[in-house]
Amino acid sequence: MPSQVYVDQRVCIGCGLCVSILPEVFRLNGDGVSEVQGQGGGDSEKIQQAIDSCPVNCISWR
Repeated sequence: MPSQVYVDQRVCIGCGLCVSILPEVFRLNGDGVSEVQGQGGGDSEKIQQAIDSCPVNCISWR
């Protein structure tokens, strides 16, 4: 499995769904879009749930 999760902030709409699923890994930054705040903060199943739930598919494994 890839080792890091990535958020394409150019695509993110700032809905906050990933933050609600896994606040240990994701947060909304000062621009109101998601960013990764902790690569090791969540298990891969929860991260995958956030990836699958993103309405604009801006989260991925790298």
